[in-house]
Amino acid sequence: MVVLFFIPILILVLVATVPTWPYNKNWGYYPTGGVGAILVLTIVLLLLNRI
Repeated sequence: MVVLFFIPILILVLVATVPTWPYNKNWGYYPTGGVGAILVLTIVLLLLNRI
């Protein structure tokens, strides 16, 4: 149940870290890639019933 609450939060963080927003253009793609990897890992583990 907690994972289903966690996935939308990860998606919102992923959208917030996209480097097209004015406040994070200097960050590059590193935060987006990290959050995206965590999101993909969470979804895969959820589909495999590991969490």
